[in-house]
Amino acid sequence: MTLYLATNGPLHRLHPLTKLTGLFTVLTAALLGPNVWLPLGLFFVEWLLAVWGGVGRSWLGRNGRILLPLIVMLFVIHGFFNPNGQTPLLTLWRLTLTQEGVAYALLLSSRLAAIVGAALLLLLTTHPGDLLTALTQRGLPPALAYIISSTLYILPQMQSKATAIMQAQQARGLETEGSLWRRARALLPLLAPLVLGALVDSEERAIALESRGFRVRGPKSSLVELPDSPGQRWLRRGLLLGILLLIGWRIWRLFT
Repeated sequence: MTLYLATNGPLHRLHPLTKLTGLFTVLTAALLGPNVWLPLGLFFVEWLLAVWGGVGRSWLGRNGRILLPLIVMLFVIHGFFNPNGQTPLLTLWRLTLTQEGVAYALLLSSRLAAIVGAALLLLLTTHPGDLLTALTQRGLPPALAYIISSTLYILPQMQSKATAIMQAQQARGLETEGSLWRRARALLPLLAPLVLGALVDSEERAIALESRGFRVRGPKSSLVELPDSPGQRWLRRGLLLGILLLIGWRIWRLFT
């Protein structure tokens, strides 16, 4: 029900907060970086880390399925319809592809690739329970920790449930292939059980959390011991310092 790959790679053995801090660092650097080369460099480093961690093939495949449609749309929208576009590169009927629009689409695509790649690296190598445990052990309110954890994993859970529902509908004779109209009609029998199933899962999850004393205040014990070395703690501090320096540099650039 999640993207987590249960292997014993070096990234899996890192503390969840180290990988989460790395995600926030990439997010900040990609959005506040001065040009397209920084996000592209971050994406290349993420690919090297994915290969080193033993999840390179899955990471690359999922990146392609997520990013390719979005990047194509970005280039079509900004390449042809960017209001700041002035230098024509190509004319198709009444549409003109501009250099400024292509450059802006490339910048957005590189930032999106870096952020999605870092998020997938976290999801593929971090168990949801470990992430929730790490956040609560560091003093984060359990409700906020659960919101962060569930947000990261809600899409793969919904995708898995939608696939199961679609296969069940196909076994009952529902036609899901053919023309565009037939595929659109096949979505209607999918939506109702998907939404109802999500509501039932939410209720069951709430009951399970309450039975485990989710709202009980005070220190809690855990059967899971998450190894955290001094080197990782210093690395997280360095990444947080880098985030603050990057934000400060960006603010300084705005007022100079």
